[in-house]
Amino acid sequence: MSVQLNHTIVFCRDNRKSAAFLANILGLEVGPAWGPFVPVSTANGVTLDFAALPEGAIAAQHYAFLVSEAEFDSAFEKIRSAGIPYFADPHGKRPGEINHNDGGRGVYFPDPDGHGMEIITRPYGG
Repeated sequence: MSVQLNHTIVFCRDNRKSAAFLANILGLEVGPAWGPFVPVSTANGVTLDFAALPEGAIAAQHYAFLVSEAEFDSAFEKIRSAGIPYFADPHGKRPGEINHNDGGRGVYFPDPDGHGMEIITRPYGG
């Protein structure tokens, strides 16, 4: 068997709110809570398990999602409609823009806990 990422834990203040935020943007489903985790699964079988911690205990992380062109359009419209700030770069130096890296489209946006979320239509180096 080759090595595959199966799941990761996303620390947040409110696990249901953060899971619902990401699921809504990406058009995914929030799964039933399992212990302290609220899961959101992606099409390739990776699950993001949202777990609540006190605010000061959360360190911002980065999560990138490879999406189709149609999924990008849908997610980007939800980001804009909700007034979520977005950027063409991970450092926030190009606000209100998307990028066209590797011949695709990409955008960075924060989740409710300040994690850096990214959607791209082409893998880097692709």
